[in-house]
Amino acid sequence: MDFDFQIFALASTWVSLLTLTFLEIVLGVDNIIFISIVAGKLPKEQQRRARMIGLSLALVMRIILLMFLTFLIGLTVPMFTLPIESLLQNMGSEHAAEGAGISGKDLILILGGFFLLAKSTSEIHGKMEGIHTEKEVKAKSKFWPVIMQIILVDMVFSFDSILTAIGLTQLILVMIIAVIISILVMMQFSGAISNVINRHPTLQMLALAFLILIGFTLIMEGLAIHINKAFIYVAVLFSLSVELVNIRLRKKNNSH
Repeated sequence: MDFDFQIFALASTWVSLLTLTFLEIVLGVDNIIFISIVAGKLPKEQQRRARMIGLSLALVMRIILLMFLTFLIGLTVPMFTLPIESLLQNMGSEHAAEGAGISGKDLILILGGFFLLAKSTSEIHGKMEGIHTEKEVKAKSKFWPVIMQIILVDMVFSFDSILTAIGLTQLILVMIIAVIISILVMMQFSGAISNVINRHPTLQMLALAFLILIGFTLIMEGLAIHINKAFIYVAVLFSLSVELVNIRLRKKNNSH
């Protein structure tokens, strides 16, 4: 694959790069949250290694997908159609009259969405029932199963991330650089995010609720029902702000 480095002489290329890098970082937040929660069940000395392996695999997968861009675009061709016209119409889909055409990409998003729903619900149930306290004793033997879970979610989020990149620019070199920068930024801050989430149980619940929303969104996207993720991010940001205020108040009350 040939790369033309002369494109960096154009201001539009740098605008695309900055915009795409920012979007990749924002879209990567849910990935970091999942990795932090899953890796948090490992012994402390293994958590950083699990996060780095997880994010490195995410980087590798996204670059591979970009290299096989033609194949990726081919996955958007519908393989079969689900007769759910009335549901699509009620949800305001522009493809309501055609039904839901399910492509390879849609299947990956739907299955990934169900995986996130199941995993997040299981984690919430485990924390409510106190199941994970017992599991932490056996965590050392579960390093690679944790990595496998991270790989599965990385694959889903990678598809979502790359398809967003394709919608913004057709310059593969710009996409690759934006992905590399965003993953490096996420690696830098993943430890801090993980520490904050694992230190506060209420933030863990909020993060898991966020992953449930993302899972639901992925399923809807797979069914050709578009949901603006900006609403989800704003709602989560508001909830996070309120919870941070609550944490600060609890600390202040405990100090008295």
